[in-house]
Amino acid sequence: MESFALHSLSTTATSASFSHHPSRLSILRRISSRSPPSTISLPSLPSLRSHSVQPLTFPLLKPIPRFSKRIAATPRDDTPSPTQSPSPQPPQGAKLVPLILSVSVGLILRFAVSVPEGVTPQGWQLLSIFLSTIAGLVLSPLPVGAWAFIGLTASIVTRTLSFSAAFSAFTSEVIWLIVISFFFARGFVKTGLGDRIATYFVKWLGKSTLGLSYGLTLSEALIAPAMPSTTARAGGIFLPIIKSLSLSAGSNPGDASSKKLGAYLIQSQFQCAGNSSALFLTAAAQNLLCLKLAEELGVVIANPWVSWFKAASLPAIISLLCTPLILYKLYPPETKDTPEAPGIAALKLKQMGPVTKNEWIMVGTMLLAVTLWICGETLGIPSVVAAMIGLSILLLLGVLNWDDCLSEKSAWDTLAWFAVLVGMAGQLTNLGVVTWMSDCVAKVLQSLSLSWPAAFGLLQAAYFFIHYLFASQTGHVGALFSAFLAMNIAAGVPGVLAALALAYNTNLFGALTHYSSGQAAVYYGAGYVDLPDVFKIGFVMATINAIIWGVVGTFWWKFLGLY
Repeated sequence: MESFALHSLSTTATSASFSHHPSRLSILRRISSRSPPSTISLPSLPSLRSHSVQPLTFPLLKPIPRFSKRIAATPRDDTPSPTQSPSPQPPQGAKLVPLILSVSVGLILRFAVSVPEGVTPQGWQLLSIFLSTIAGLVLSPLPVGAWAFIGLTASIVTRTLSFSAAFSAFTSEVIWLIVISFFFARGFVKTGLGDRIATYFVKWLGKSTLGLSYGLTLSEALIAPAMPSTTARAGGIFLPIIKSLSLSAGSNPGDASSKKLGAYLIQSQFQCAGNSSALFLTAAAQNLLCLKLAEELGVVIANPWVSWFKAASLPAIISLLCTPLILYKLYPPETKDTPEAPGIAALKLKQMGPVTKNEWIMVGTMLLAVTLWICGETLGIPSVVAAMIGLSILLLLGVLNWDDCLSEKSAWDTLAWFAVLVGMAGQLTNLGVVTWMSDCVAKVLQSLSLSWPAAFGLLQAAYFFIHYLFASQTGHVGALFSAFLAMNIAAGVPGVLAALALAYNTNLFGALTHYSSGQAAVYYGAGYVDLPDVFKIGFVMATINAIIWGVVGTFWWKFLGLY
């Protein structure tokens, strides 16, 4: 769930052209800077940076003249010449064409399509506002939070919803769990704990390129449950490490040497990230959104953290173990051995010094939170209360301060737009619109005489590959998750199985293209992988993941009693 976190990234990746996806331009501009040859700085998310923590460096084993020449040849001069025309100012307010298209979707439905039998005028009007809101999330006439607020305002001004009904989702436990999870992510970056964990895995497993890939993959899987943004993990931790190691091995972005090491590590980490996010409920914010939307349709998953992990564990772990090896054969690196990597990691760990008090507090707090998430149902402690306890500990002991929370813009932005979508979806269910849609789909599927397993496979595949049309995982969930879940249920698919499978797919399709998710833009922007390779490997690995999850999941989910 990642597009909402894009604006908070700052990495050392190389910029790339991305003009046909304007929603990605900001992140690609921010990841365009390169470090000088003597050191590679490891940046963190700007919104998560602590002024008391010094930036860490990876010393390079070899100088890279190409960078030094480039730097020497590019004097810094911020003063425009007299003949230079001033740069054009960005347009103020909403972008006109996306605005017209987004509003038109709702107006056409409201006034050009008659209200069908079985739907109230109020429900039809709310559906038109909801579809305009979803269209705006895809077309981006305004930032996500701003457009969602306008949709909320429209629902109140038109008297479609009362004020209390429109704002009802702002008290949702799931939404506040997501917000607090962002604060945990800030703690991981501020203390340097996430960086330290990844560096240890490089030290232990980094003697070969394949071992290095497994080390980075396993470290992300370990960090994922406490850092609910694949984009933040990619930009704040793993891309800086990958780029530093690649440059040390003479693998530079944008030229033939990129295939020595960097291209393989980028592709491996990119393709594994979706499985890491699918493994844990709290590893990506869109996971929690999926469960909340499922709950609005009457699909309630008991003990969600444990249930999610149990169902995902076997297929996700098998995919995580297979992906680096498969890519090692399909997209082989020219450099097979990396004897320098453990030494670089050891030197970096030496620079970091011993584990700090704040890092130990972070470790203890996250162990407590995860334990309460696992045992919460037995102890009578909801997941959000467990997260609140953890955050309170971090605030009381000074690992985080209130300014850290206030400056975590992604958390508050998510609270705003997420609550609006969840609230509208819930009201659509209450007004009978979702039931009407389910009945229509059920009639179509019955006319085709499809069994529920066949309908399940067809709908899951359609939901997955439609993502080629989306540049946001959360936008995809908001637009299609409820509809596809309703179609699955109408076709006779068990509700919990359908909801979990759609949610897992939401993570896996994040590696389809260079615009399919926030982390996709980060890794592609590093400049190591050519665009045709992104599409080719994305499709091939999507097919392989579908086979692994389909075959393993069929037996594993039957064993767990999901169907």
